[in-house]
Amino acid sequence: MIDLARMAALIAILTTGVVYGTDVFCAVVQRPALAHVDDRALTAVMGNVHLYGDRRMPVPGAVGIIAAAICAALAAVAGRWVGAVAAAIAVGLLLTWIVLYGRVSAPINRQLAAAARSGEVPANVRELQGNWDRIIAARAVLQGLAVAALCLTLVT
Repeated sequence: MIDLARMAALIAILTTGVVYGTDVFCAVVQRPALAHVDDRALTAVMGNVHLYGDRRMPVPGAVGIIAAAICAALAAVAGRWVGAVAAAIAVGLLLTWIVLYGRVSAPINRQLAAAARSGEVPANVRELQGNWDRIIAARAVLQGLAVAALCLTLVT
């Protein structure tokens, strides 16, 4: 049973790591780089990034949450309470990320994607991007803590 829990943890780490790495890249590289482009480029780049990202990133995100939940359940059944609690904490962190993404990031993503498709530059594009940037560090921290908690399940 514990081997299955560890396999689920490994799957959760790998898939959550995809989202974590993306958020860290956005916080560390993308955010400062976008400050140096004009509004048309900002709209086109970020609109298209969100157009593709919002279609493709839910897969690793969902697999990560499901695998973390399976890990928590299997670790609990195996009596590995530290691992079970760590995986459950990871699930909570990932669900918190989903709420933050859904309430702040996703609506902005849709607006920028629509603007990119239409070729229009919203008058408030910098404000939109600023609001998106405002939570990217928090999103990265949540994902990083979830990965760390899942790693703990592998050593307990």
